[in-house]
Amino acid sequence: MHREVLSSLQLNNRQTFEMIFILKQKQRSYFCNLPSSVASSFYLVFEYVDHDLMGLLDSQLVDPSELQVASLMKQLLLALSYCHMRGFLHRDLKCSNILISKSGQLKLADFGLARLYQENYKRLYTNRVITLWYRPPELLLGEERYGPWVDIWSAGCILAELFIKKADISGPNRNPPT
Repeated sequence: MHREVLSSLQLNNRQTFEMIFILKQKQRSYFCNLPSSVASSFYLVFEYVDHDLMGLLDSQLVDPSELQVASLMKQLLLALSYCHMRGFLHRDLKCSNILISKSGQLKLADFGLARLYQENYKRLYTNRVITLWYRPPELLLGEERYGPWVDIWSAGCILAELFIKKADISGPNRNPPT
């Protein structure tokens, strides 16, 4: 959770899920009669966004036109560009982490697996990130040096999912190579 808080605070624009405030429960005057077990907890308050993309696709009530898909992808790529230009890899891009407001505005959410990235610094990362059918081939093959392109691959998978309404590349075997 610590990483998600830091990422959310540093990545605050109209295409990332906005953290409204963090409340550390030591000032008990804000709450009435809370048990002591939550006395040192953190409470994160985020803006309300109506839908996630997975829920919209699963409901089958929405059949996005090519123009709507183009708009969503443009917003997604702008959000990713914003993150990448600030040195963050999302590393868990999938339809359930993309929120859509009633007005059609896309918000990128869930920065729990996000990591700082520096192009000149060849840092090793775990390859056990990104939901399996959004994971690029090099991570499936064990690569531990990667960059923003892993998020771009996931965005491509989302584009395909928007057109065919399902995770087409999941395949018959869902277990990645070890």
